Amino acid sequence: MIAPRSTLRVALDLPSAMPGVWHADALGAGPQSAQPTGYALLDAQLPGGGWPVGAMSEVLQPMVGLHEWQLVLPALAQAVARRVGAVVVVAPPCEPFGPALRAQGLPAQRLCVVRPDNAKAALWAAEQALRCRDVLAVMAWLPQALPAALRRLQLAAAQQQQLLWVFRPVRAAPQASPALLRLQVQGLALPGDAVLSPGMQVQILKRRGPPLVQGLDLPGCHPRLAQVLAAQAARRRAAQGVTGATAVRHSAVPALTMRPVLAPGRGAPERRGHALDRTAVAMVR
Repeated sequence: MIAPRSTLRVALDLPSAMPGVWHADALGAGPQSAQPTGYALLDAQLPGGGWPVGAMSEVLQPMVGLHEWQLVLPALAQAVARRVGAVVVVAPPCEPFGPALRAQGLPAQRLCVVRPDNAKAALWAAEQALRCRDVLAVMAWLPQALPAALRRLQLAAAQQQQLLWVFRPVRAAPQASPALLRLQVQGLALPGDAVLSPGMQVQILKRRGPPLVQGLDLPGCHPRLAQVLAAQAARRRAAQGVTGATAVRHSAVPALTMRPVLAPGRGAPERRGHALDRTAVAMVR
């Protein structure tokens, strides 16, 4: 039986604001707690004004090891300064570089790096870390994770009210995700320049609110450091006989905070050299 038209109410008849009702064309209130990202431009576009605490933030990028620490380190530094607990890093593609992290507010003693043997072990380690009360935040690189596994991580983060970042490749974008927040991050190229800017562009793929069509350009490292890194890269290009027209595909910042991880049983690593020299190497590859 169809109710009389007089008793029906369409959306236009509803008040513009009702307690407990979220309008999809407006930015949602976000979780009960949010951790500021350290980037005012990004905070202004996130429900609650920062990374959701007790929920998953999924970060997609075209190449691993480029922007992860640059994106989350300001928030981690704020979090460890105010709360006790460890930051667990699961299956990182590169080894975190302690001095650089410490200089930006993340002491090495607050960091726990887990290097599992396979994808299944990585998922298990991330879930167990989230269920530990002594853990403040989890960063996990899970390129092959299925939605069901990600839902378990989302539930574990919600139960313990922890920060959780999951890093995956861009090809995972069409897949369904239980993440409350989903971002895509890529390098920011300077107009007419082959070298990437130390900044990054962030595209918000999923949030509690209307789609954000235009990406956000966020700053990178200090300009003077960027000049030093560019000079190092130029010298190395000259030494290797690389022409100035060669395109540079790697950002400068992450190599300063991460070293390549050597898999067990593959012998001793090559001579690493100075941290800035390792960064310059990343810029010319």
